[in-house]
Amino acid sequence: MSLTRRQVTSAALAAVPLVGRGPERSHRTLYIAGDSTAARKTADEAPETGWGMALPFFLRKEVAVSDQAVNGRSSKSFVDEGRLDAILATVRPHDLLLVQFAHNDEKSADPTRYTEPWTTYQEYLLKYVEGARARGARPVLATPVERRRFDADGNAVPTHGDYPAAMRALAAREQVALLDIEALSLALWQSLGVEATKTYFNWTGTEQDNTHFNPPGAIAVARLVAQELLRTRVLARHDVVRLHESIPTSWITWPSA
Repeated sequence: MSLTRRQVTSAALAAVPLVGRGPERSHRTLYIAGDSTAARKTADEAPETGWGMALPFFLRKEVAVSDQAVNGRSSKSFVDEGRLDAILATVRPHDLLLVQFAHNDEKSADPTRYTEPWTTYQEYLLKYVEGARARGARPVLATPVERRRFDADGNAVPTHGDYPAAMRALAAREQVALLDIEALSLALWQSLGVEATKTYFNWTGTEQDNTHFNPPGAIAVARLVAQELLRTRVLARHDVVRLHESIPTSWITWPSA
């Protein structure tokens, strides 16, 4: 059964899961709007892990994380389903809205999700930027994390076409902080190589998934995100922790479905 925009918004407002949330709201909240690569996974999806699940390990407790990323969404469908509205209804001044889309925007056969890089993709991203700014929050754009793909010579190859370039151009034009996760993750996969990268993606006995992560992969990508949040001065040095520490995969937990 499909939900109406009003139902999606109401449900999200009722839940809005916060990692590190106490009896009162933290000093600042970082909201994640994105797709399955960032989303919170449930126990029936383990060991698949979204990088948003690992990001709190790299931030001090005063920066709460509200991971609103949802499997299968594009910049367009996330808005059309009312999910951006739900975030904007709870966001407050000085909060952060981190936006990562492209994986599903690329699906040209699906008109409910497809966007064209230099037109509709930028137009939808602008809705996130303007919505956050109108409420005194800070928008942050993150280019899409790369899939695991290598050519015959063992070179990691990009898979997102013009979408990263279109996001970079929009960020420059609108003066929005940009986390270049696409470039950094591609370089990371290249440094690891064909075989080692398998231990970062959701490769199991029955599945060879080159898009989604397992706990080590989610932790590695979350570390890149935290590094970029620091590099771009979106967060201060004291907001970012454990950048150079090993994070136990046992810290990853999957809630019940």
